[in-house]
Amino acid sequence: MQRLPAWLRPHLAAIRAVAVLTVLLGLIYPLTVTGLAQVLFHGSANGSLVGGDAGSALIGQSFTDARGVPVGKYFQSRPSAAGDGYDPTATGASNLGPEDVVDILPGPGEPGRQSLLTRVCARSKAAGELEGVSGARPYCTPGGAGAVLKVFPGHAVSVNQPCPTVPFVATYQGLRVECGRPGVDYAAGRTVPVRGDAGAPAVPADAVTASGSGLDPHISVAYADLQAPRVARERGIALERVRTLVAEHTAGRVLGFIGEPAVNVLELNLALDRS
Repeated sequence: MQRLPAWLRPHLAAIRAVAVLTVLLGLIYPLTVTGLAQVLFHGSANGSLVGGDAGSALIGQSFTDARGVPVGKYFQSRPSAAGDGYDPTATGASNLGPEDVVDILPGPGEPGRQSLLTRVCARSKAAGELEGVSGARPYCTPGGAGAVLKVFPGHAVSVNQPCPTVPFVATYQGLRVECGRPGVDYAAGRTVPVRGDAGAPAVPADAVTASGSGLDPHISVAYADLQAPRVARERGIALERVRTLVAEHTAGRVLGFIGEPAVNVLELNLALDRS
């Protein structure tokens, strides 16, 4: 029998190895893992879908109308910075930190950008109005902007309040406070956040800040408790019934000590629709 040329044998061995590994790792292994997942973790393996095509228990979603206005009969999720909101293909945070307190005011050819502080203040004001409580927070103006001054020799500027908005304070340490003018560079001024006299916020932190992934399907028990009276009123059902459903859809701490109890918003809203 004629032997194969020496130069050809390594190539044939490589081809055989590729074929064997393709069958093992490209077919047998994936099919085995998929089969085991379907048998042992059927719901999770298929995306933890709830309510038919209502959504996944692992991914948050908004409960607003076509204009983006919260629908009163539903519990609202925490904010999301993932794409246009809760987008699994753009999961992520705003990457803004606690030092981000100065807005870029909109102007001709400039869309502007809200600082993290102003976003928190605006969300807190909106949540307070929706739930009928005070949305006031330290370092926020009554209008829902970051209460931040840029101080210069002879005057100060409320940089997050564009003209003709009346500044939240008229004077600061004897200096007249002006409204902010779009396009003006205030970088040289000394940044002074003003705490104000707001006490402990009535609106919880998770109502005004997004999660790191932007997909968190849960809210805190405190945020659920804040929303319960509105949901009960809008649906015309007893408040105690709503609170019972909140308790039924509250998950405890992981392993009994990690994290805080949390409420799955989608599952809770579906339960309300069924009740």
